[in-house]
Amino acid sequence: MRQFYKMSGSGNDFVFVDARRGEAGDLATPGRIREVCARGTGVGADGIVFVGPAPAGADIAIRYFNADGSLGELCGNATLCTVRLAAELGLHAGAGLRIATDAGIMTARMAGGLPEFDLGAVTRVETDPAIERAAGERRIGYAMAGVPHLVVLVDGVGDVDVAGRGRALRSHAATGAGGANVNFVAPAPGNGAGTGDWVMRTYERGVEGETLACGTGSVAASTLLCAWGLAAGSPVRLWTRSGLPLDVTVNRSGEAWSAALRGEARLVFRGELIDA
Repeated sequence: MRQFYKMSGSGNDFVFVDARRGEAGDLATPGRIREVCARGTGVGADGIVFVGPAPAGADIAIRYFNADGSLGELCGNATLCTVRLAAELGLHAGAGLRIATDAGIMTARMAGGLPEFDLGAVTRVETDPAIERAAGERRIGYAMAGVPHLVVLVDGVGDVDVAGRGRALRSHAATGAGGANVNFVAPAPGNGAGTGDWVMRTYERGVEGETLACGTGSVAASTLLCAWGLAAGSPVRLWTRSGLPLDVTVNRSGEAWSAALRGEARLVFRGELIDA
């Protein structure tokens, strides 16, 4: 049997496995990942995270797989959860924690009692890609925030067909061969555009459905809201489907964008996986 940690970041939930002293083996195969992440018959999660030996320049390494077994180069909320888990694993790196991911090494810390990490460069920020808008969609943008994202500005997220429209946009030709996550964003109730918080719902590739939160999606959305001139300032606060907020500090230098993500992350329970 192998011990695991069930963790949640703003409702995005994960199975973490400590593989620093042994290979993940069959547990890292797509079929076994799907079994573990299945809700009802497995542990249930949006993805699985393997904690591995740290390479040079890092304190901890993680590799993230979506619930369908596909590799995700970066998961924002899983990275925030790693900051929390590091203490459980006895990793104390003082003021900063260097986390190696498939998208590079991220520098993380605790800020205001919550984990935060510097995602680094947000690239391919496209404020008006060649994608036809559906009724009620005000703008559509694209950004690479570790992984690709479409951001769709709407008047309100409550009436959005996240599953249907998200599935259609997820594989749009403009997103490239691998497709993209799709985030629907609107001003929070009571706040006009540019004057307050925002609300967001996400269709995640690899999960192939709506999730309760998306960290890198929040980064992409915040970056595009700033690029569109709609965000009141930085940090940008986005309220997720779980009812918990994610805060994104957006920086711009000429045409270059970068960001830091901060949000809730907690250990839900520990358990043991029985070998299949």
